[in-house]
Amino acid sequence: MLKERKPNKAVIEDERSTSQFLMPVKKEFKGDTPRFDIYPSYDLGPDKIFTGYDTLANYIAEQKIVCLDGFSGINWKDIIDNLFNSLALKDLKVNFINFSNNLKPEDEIKSMVTPFLGEEESVWGTRCSLQMKDFFEEEKINSLITENGADLNIVYGFGASLVNFDYTLIYFDLPKNELQYRMRAGTVTNLGISNKKEDFKMYKHYYFIDWVVMSGEKERLANEIDVMVDTQHQDEPSWAMMQELKMALKTMSKSFFRVRPWFEPGAWGGKWIKEHIEGLNKDVVNYAWAFSLIVPENGLLFESNDNLLEISFDFLMNQEAENILGSYHEKFGTEFPIRFNFLDTYEGGNLSIQCHPSLNYIQNVFGENITQDECYYILDCDANASVYLGFQDNIDPIDFRNNLVRSQEENIELEITDYVQKHKSNKHDLYLIPNGTVHSAGSGNMVLEISATPYIFTFKMYDWLRLDLNGKPRPINIDHAFNNLQFERKGDKVQQELFSHKKQIEQRADLEIIHYPTHKEHFYGVRRLDFDNSIESKTDGSCQVMMLVEGEKILLEVNGYRQLLNYAETFVVPAAADVFKLTNMSAVRAKVVNAYLK
Repeated sequence: MLKERKPNKAVIEDERSTSQFLMPVKKEFKGDTPRFDIYPSYDLGPDKIFTGYDTLANYIAEQKIVCLDGFSGINWKDIIDNLFNSLALKDLKVNFINFSNNLKPEDEIKSMVTPFLGEEESVWGTRCSLQMKDFFEEEKINSLITENGADLNIVYGFGASLVNFDYTLIYFDLPKNELQYRMRAGTVTNLGISNKKEDFKMYKHYYFIDWVVMSGEKERLANEIDVMVDTQHQDEPSWAMMQELKMALKTMSKSFFRVRPWFEPGAWGGKWIKEHIEGLNKDVVNYAWAFSLIVPENGLLFESNDNLLEISFDFLMNQEAENILGSYHEKFGTEFPIRFNFLDTYEGGNLSIQCHPSLNYIQNVFGENITQDECYYILDCDANASVYLGFQDNIDPIDFRNNLVRSQEENIELEITDYVQKHKSNKHDLYLIPNGTVHSAGSGNMVLEISATPYIFTFKMYDWLRLDLNGKPRPINIDHAFNNLQFERKGDKVQQELFSHKKQIEQRADLEIIHYPTHKEHFYGVRRLDFDNSIESKTDGSCQVMMLVEGEKILLEVNGYRQLLNYAETFVVPAAADVFKLTNMSAVRAKVVNAYLK
């Protein structure tokens, strides 16, 4: 319908609930950073990224039919109001078609998604098998027509690209961390649902339904998108031609990349991240997590003329999975299988006593492809730091369960070391946590968690009777845990099988390569490259995920590209890069942890 012009809507000041800074529109510094770069970006060259609705409207005005599609959390009313009031469209006769009018009735959508949401109070559901088209009435979509008398037709809303006529496609993306901040502020809802639910229920709905459906649409539209828009700055979006981004993704898939990390406080969080990583808001109670490489929730940053633009990581995998994964592409498809993240308990608290699901369990109950097999690499720790790992030799599963239930129901402290072993943690040690292993990081650690990509399937059994940062009890999952616990991982077997007994596999005067054997359940291996000057290595058909864990700075050289990398920054060299070289740029020996597919 043709829309009546009216004044632009003011930006909502409280549209996001978080202590984290919004990413700047422009890069604050260029070139090689002297510190941890929380906004790592790929330079597209000059005049490739544009900002503001006026520039976007200038492009739209040159089209005849435009579809505006996008990801969860997009405020379509705000976008349409801003475009409608732009100078470029002011004198045009524009026909706006709100695609959400074609949604199925809300009750029907609720019935359709309910089987995938699990129990009402559970934090988990099952990955859905739905597609975007399932949320809409096909007859209504087929009856949509453009306005012949209009200068411009704009179809907008989630699923807009399902229309049956030709169009220019503009995709509006939003980082998942920003979506969650908007979720907490109550400014977004789930697809086809009008009411806001509790945060954990909305997140569950996003994770198991909306994100699955919308990620499927991204993959379907991979070769159709003409323009990509980053909407985290709701009043000043950044945008670029998708063809420019595709060329950059191709280059990254044969050289290297870093994702944009993001950081979150937590009930057990510590002080290490606050003290060592610049550019973060220090006026927070703690930092518990750093999503250094948890690609289902990370994005890729690009820059041009200092302008920044972020797109979700799955655009890289949808286009370049074979280059990224090499000989492992057939096994993992477009799913990037390794994650690196920080768990900060330095001057903080203990993580919960927990375990993760077996492969069969996570596939059959939650619909995931791979399970959450982990390792703890101790990046730093204090003198009293510890890890909880494996059972005591005399573990009685029934007694353990009964006391866990009693602790939860009666709010009684549990002497956890009666059941679970506690070990002194040491800097640069690696502890193995295959699925089903009871474990926790004790206070005093800065843990680099090396893991398979799944990241939310943590079955907490005991959480030290504490509340979360909102003063609410954290969920305890004793039933799920006892469906997966491996009670034979106990006694002397723990140090024999769950401590990685490192082996030197190469040594010269100026370098050493150390192998950290992983468990037979782990599909990834770990090694450490220690060098005074430089080291050259092959990818051997696998992506190589790396982090400088000792030293100040290294130089990465791969296929003609050079990048300085700082202490504790995660970076990836794809399989297609073939060969890479690392050069130490500091006075002390560099140590680089390197995970790869085995």
